[in-house]
Amino acid sequence: MKINVLFSPNNVDELYFSKKTSIVIDVLRATTVIVTALEKGAREVIPVSSVDFAMKISGNAFGGQTLLGGERNTNKIEGFNLGNSPYEYTNEVVAGKSIILYTTNGSKAIVKAKFSENLFISSFRNLKAIAAHVAKLKNDIEILCAGANGMFCIEDTVCAGRLINEICAAADEVELTDAAKASVVLNNSSGDDILEMLKNAEHGIKLINNGYKEDLKYCASLSVSDIIPYYNSGVVKIYKEEENL
Repeated sequence: MKINVLFSPNNVDELYFSKKTSIVIDVLRATTVIVTALEKGAREVIPVSSVDFAMKISGNAFGGQTLLGGERNTNKIEGFNLGNSPYEYTNEVVAGKSIILYTTNGSKAIVKAKFSENLFISSFRNLKAIAAHVAKLKNDIEILCAGANGMFCIEDTVCAGRLINEICAAADEVELTDAAKASVVLNNSSGDDILEMLKNAEHGIKLINNGYKEDLKYCASLSVSDIIPYYNSGVVKIYKEEENL
């Protein structure tokens, strides 16, 4: 098993992911929100790469079973039902619903990796569940960090490094690329206090300044969820092994 980390979706094109097993990480906050929405009973999450496309496909929805969620510059987009704070995605709001999700970085990263043979969504909250599952697959793995507008993000890379450590503990004969090794080094040096790391990250500081300090605490929770979000045919649902045999 060989593990690689991509620090930005801009480093590769869509076809790079063909026939690969990929994991997308956007700790602050898209992948955390996806895990939460599914955990709270959402039927599916539909990640999109533009606000226009989100509005277009929501226009075809009916019966009040679809919600628009996401953000632009950290804040809820005008006309959307939900923003990008995981606290908004409660059971009362999202259970049984389809969530169309647009975010500045995370949803775009998922769409970028859409041609993957297997595409999973990870955050700190479901890290051990993802690691245990992909370790069993024994496939080579591409970990895609959503980053920030094409730039490096410390929180996504620390999460990738911690995920790699968990995979290595569960799998035999794991080979790491230089980028994967660098992610492990960063996690080992900066990942002991996840919340403190998030508070000092550029995007974490921006979220605090915009009133989302409590979101950092939520996003820092480690391996509290067994949810394995799986992207297939344009939607993210909870992975069920019997459906993917």
